[in-house]
Amino acid sequence: MAKPMTPASGSDIQGQWARVRGRLREEFGEAAFRSWLKSMTLAEVQEGRVRIGVPTRFLRDWVAAHYADRIRALWNAENTAISVIDIFVSGAAEPAAPASPVGREPAAGREKESAAAHEQGEEKEIGAALDPRFTFENFVVGKPNELAHAAARRVAESSVGPGRSVPFNPLFLYGGVGLGKTHLMHAIAWHIRTHEPSRKLIYLSAEKFMYQFIRALRFKDTMAFKEQFRSVDVLMIDDVQFISGKDSTQEEFFHTFNALVDQNRQVIISADKSPSDLEGMEERMRSRLGWGLVADIHPTTYELRLGILQAKAEHQGMQIPIKVLEFLAHKITSNVRELEGALNRIVAHAQLVGRAITIESAQEVLHDLLRANDRRVTIDEIQKRVAEHYNIRLADMHSARRARAVARPRQVAMYLCKQLTPRSLPEIGRKFGGRDHTTVMHAVRKIEELRANDRTLAEDIELLRRMLET
Repeated sequence: MAKPMTPASGSDIQGQWARVRGRLREEFGEAAFRSWLKSMTLAEVQEGRVRIGVPTRFLRDWVAAHYADRIRALWNAENTAISVIDIFVSGAAEPAAPASPVGREPAAGREKESAAAHEQGEEKEIGAALDPRFTFENFVVGKPNELAHAAARRVAESSVGPGRSVPFNPLFLYGGVGLGKTHLMHAIAWHIRTHEPSRKLIYLSAEKFMYQFIRALRFKDTMAFKEQFRSVDVLMIDDVQFISGKDSTQEEFFHTFNALVDQNRQVIISADKSPSDLEGMEERMRSRLGWGLVADIHPTTYELRLGILQAKAEHQGMQIPIKVLEFLAHKITSNVRELEGALNRIVAHAQLVGRAITIESAQEVLHDLLRANDRRVTIDEIQKRVAEHYNIRLADMHSARRARAVARPRQVAMYLCKQLTPRSLPEIGRKFGGRDHTTVMHAVRKIEELRANDRTLAEDIELLRRMLET
């Protein structure tokens, strides 16, 4: 019988873990974090080894192969004693075959284990988990989102009951980060599962769809993959922009989409742009995505932000002065996620230090967030300023040219985008000619290293930062 694990303890360890998770969310973006990393739990830290549990073998394989090296590096930066990261399937007992610890066993070992699991007929988790907070009842409706909300409601209600129908196929929701696309997707899924749980529904990110497809190709199991996705009643794909430029995945998604529409099965999709503006997407795919109803979610208005804050405060039983809520609604204009995070911060601060919630205390607690919202620097602005400073063409920011006279300014621009904007690494990469997030990570690290030893570069960056922030 497996020996039970010693639970992690100590505020230092928990603080390190919280900071590592925060950096992972920051580097890989909200969608990737939610799909692959959010469910990780810290089990044990002992003698330089960190053991992290995930709920399924599918997640264990993926995290061990794609994120464990970065987790180790981030944790080592927090605590130099950390040298090994173990990813395992969490449960009551120790798993019989944990994923290889990072830095100990070659990648081939992980591949063999994954293949063995497949050969044993292990059933993989397909859909992503639904957030219980994201229901129609908890969605605050205003002018910027009323069309998207009404369309989502219509699709959800038409998908259950004896008179089922498909009013729009597909329903395509698009808008910026943190405006409510994922909330509406989850709300549709909750409505269907609550009112007719027998309906076969799959909700997952486009990134996870891509991984499932690649895995099916690798194990020569594409027929099972096709049957699984083409036999559903409702297919929901979040953040479809992630398959831009991925030709094989687009091809499979195209055929899956057509098969479901031909069978009058509901397809619901979200993205950060409208179908016609999705770069790296085939023309026929963009055309298909615009077949049904395309509903955009606009940036929030003051009235909607205030309504969201009031609803959240009421739902959680928080006693917040209306003047404070109005102050937040005026000052935090970026997105709903940041707005709710600000409210949580001031409430937590008040509870921990025993101070009343006032506008003054809110300003003190949220000084960094308020400063960032006072002057929102865009990626386009950064690219333009850096190109002018180094006397290169703006087009070089997006080009494939690798000459140092172009590549170094491009890296400086990526570095400043990471420092001065709230955009994730994948979002930044897409704005630099569709580059991968790892290219942006490399650029950020490279410039950080060079700044320490190159005084001229450090002065250039400081000058550019001041110009952009004023």
